Amino acid sequence: MSARLAGKKAFVTAAGQGIGRAVAEAFAREGATVVATDLKIELLAVLAGPGFIVERLDALDATAIAEAGRRHGDVDILFNGAGYVHHGSVLDCTEEQWDFAFDLNVRSMYRTTKAFLPGMLARGNGSIVNVASGASSVKAAANRFVYAATKAAVIGLTKSVALDFITQGVRCNAICPGTIESPSLRERMQALSASTGQTLQQVEAMFVARQPMGRLGTTDEVAALAVYLASDESRFTTGTTSMVDGGWSL
Repeated sequence: MSARLAGKKAFVTAAGQGIGRAVAEAFAREGATVVATDLKIELLAVLAGPGFIVERLDALDATAIAEAGRRHGDVDILFNGAGYVHHGSVLDCTEEQWDFAFDLNVRSMYRTTKAFLPGMLARGNGSIVNVASGASSVKAAANRFVYAATKAAVIGLTKSVALDFITQGVRCNAICPGTIESPSLRERMQALSASTGQTLQQVEAMFVARQPMGRLGTTDEVAALAVYLASDESRFTTGTTSMVDGGWSL
């Protein structure tokens, strides 16, 4: 541990597994006090201990988010990791899927930003890190219609917040992962295998082949970038979209 986040308090959504958990653990290792939240409180059991405040949070609940902002008004770092990946083209996307995707992937970030930004502005210091995706305004991905639309919106949200508060000590950046090994990726692989008749091995090979590096990314690789963007080392960095995608977007 190098204490890069010593004395800071971080609020992390979707900390129960995958990228969110890796980020919460990395923040804590670097000395931050981490408010680790997730809809499924049981997934947070492994994070209970020194350095962590574990709380259930429904990222779709506006009242709960506003209350969290009041309860943790001293947050220095906001990591927005909650999201969902829908499969399919525009012809497959239902009105309900469109609404759900934008509510969880975008509106939740709007709400958390609005809840925690005032405290950051009052102290003249803060870092907001949003999880976008390579599948967004950066690059098209087959059968990722509504997901890509939401993540393009996240990039726009990020840049807007960065510009509006650039002179007030608050920075806002987006991380754009490629294909990252995680429980949610494994669930998508199994679902695609079941729906297409391909073997799980064939589906996995397809996901791996998207990266010119020839492998999946790891959650720790994403977390390492999140630590940098959360720390004072990146104090001259705002409004960026940082790729962690094994060269997929090249």
